[in-house]
Amino acid sequence: MSGKIFGLLAIVSALGLLVTGQAFAQDNGRNSGKERGGWVAPCSLDGVNPVHHPEIFGNPAVAKSYGFVRSRDGGWQVAPNCRR
Repeated sequence: MSGKIFGLLAIVSALGLLVTGQAFAQDNGRNSGKERGGWVAPCSLDGVNPVHHPEIFGNPAVAKSYGFVRSRDGGWQVAPNCRR
């Protein structure tokens, strides 16, 4: 009986390691302090942090090509006439 329990424990442990490894592989840098990446869709700021995309939001002309403009308070917003 203890042999079956030991075997079952070994299988469960191995599966746990596989799942944990998969979770770290999909981490995408969230917990490493590295830049996370991602993308920016034209005419949508949903889920976008401008700090993570200086190549777009660091250049007003590039930001405008994506359909974004700066508001008076310095924040970014989608231009009123933006079309995808």
